[in-house]
Amino acid sequence: MPKISVFGGGAWGKALHLAFSKTNHCSIVSRKNLGIESQISSQVAQESEFFIVAIASSALHSWLATSPLPANSKILVASKGIAQGQFVSEIFESFYPQSKLCFLAGPSFAKEVQDSLPCALNIHSKEIHYAKEWLQLFPNFIKPYACNDVIGGEIGGAYKNVIAIASGICEGMKLGNNARSSLVARGLVEMTRFGKYFGAKDSTFLGLSGAGDLFLTANSMLSRNFRVGIGLASGKSLMAVLEEIGEVAEGVKTSKEIYLMSQKYGIYTPIAQEVALIIDGKSPKQSLSDLMKS
Repeated sequence: MPKISVFGGGAWGKALHLAFSKTNHCSIVSRKNLGIESQISSQVAQESEFFIVAIASSALHSWLATSPLPANSKILVASKGIAQGQFVSEIFESFYPQSKLCFLAGPSFAKEVQDSLPCALNIHSKEIHYAKEWLQLFPNFIKPYACNDVIGGEIGGAYKNVIAIASGICEGMKLGNNARSSLVARGLVEMTRFGKYFGAKDSTFLGLSGAGDLFLTANSMLSRNFRVGIGLASGKSLMAVLEEIGEVAEGVKTSKEIYLMSQKYGIYTPIAQEVALIIDGKSPKQSLSDLMKS
């Protein structure tokens, strides 16, 4: 059986560990004591053939600097987001230019993966044969597809969290189904516009990594980012909302990153802009008014 090590003991890392354990010899590495026999040290993990990284994007720089993997590793990156103006692929490529890098994307709540409920996911890689190496490792309840649009998959996985916060705000303000559907649809347009600026393919945003992940994340209480939006709409502080959720909501930092990048490159991203401003204290009612006028 292939040896796989998962790095990251959060909900997503634990779900992926359970999923891959069904058909592989899979271990997990975490700073927290998870209380499971398959938890190993990062040193022991070096002996694995395949590596899955599910570390929060905001912590990737420091983690990669202190947790080196073999130079030519087969790495599947399950982290989503943008950090310090860099896409996740750029961060990994700066540390592991010789590695066989792949990136996981698509609609996948951790809880449902942990419960072995069926889903389909994309594995993106600039070298499609690297992605194909992972196909046979997935359990039978996950249908994986190999793709080569790395930047499109990344932007879909990061941007949908921002739109999910906006959708949660819409829900929390009780603006109705028409408004929320309109918002999510325009969010897909906005995401695609942003992605095309960086060379992503239109087709990526119409598939699992774009629309599929967006529609899931922006319409369910299982989504941490959706719940962030609901909390902000109720007038709670961001700190209070995040404390209630108790887990990382990537869209909070990603919204600011996208807002800054959009200003830098002159990309029209009104929803991401308003989410970033609401997180910084702007009134959701004022943001709604401004969006309707933009």
